[in-house]
Amino acid sequence: MSTHPDAPELWLVRHGETEWSRDGKHTSTTELPLTDEGVQVAHTLGERLAGRDFKLVLTSPRQRARRTAELAGYAGAQVDDDLAEWAYGEYEGVTTATIRETVPGWTVWTHPSPGGESAAQVGARLDRVIERVREADGDVLVFGHGHALRVLTARWLGQPVEEGRNFRLDTATVSVLGYERETPVLLRWNS
Repeated sequence: MSTHPDAPELWLVRHGETEWSRDGKHTSTTELPLTDEGVQVAHTLGERLAGRDFKLVLTSPRQRARRTAELAGYAGAQVDDDLAEWAYGEYEGVTTATIRETVPGWTVWTHPSPGGESAAQVGARLDRVIERVREADGDVLVFGHGHALRVLTARWLGQPVEEGRNFRLDTATVSVLGYERETPVLLRWNS
């Protein structure tokens, strides 16, 4: 870890809006296009990222993340399967409110997703992304998903996966992780 004031930063971009993200449906493996609004906002991300020299640009394999990267001007982003969204299993395409009709108090952070990934599995994947980022020689840009990027943030900060619940993340937002001296910190969130 760097102690230099110009330590590399990790820039996170959540994909643009899809029909399911707009409607609060859990979306992992289902391939959905961006809505018209999602496309428009994704175009503006390029301006917000301009002027940065990213040494490494990564994207989830999912269409919505790859399309957001493309619209933001990063069509050459490298696909990293570890950036895929949390696999929700039987809860794919279902809202939290619907799940809670049969599992009161359910959250992805505190309860299992039948047929999906555990918190530990998601954390292990995103720990590998963090290792890759920290080996890069400069700033890194990542295009991904709401829950996965929240897990990545918790793990960046040395926290358990479940602490990702504290980092609300809207579509087509930019967040920045970095360091204060040798300590990993949150520099900007959900902007």
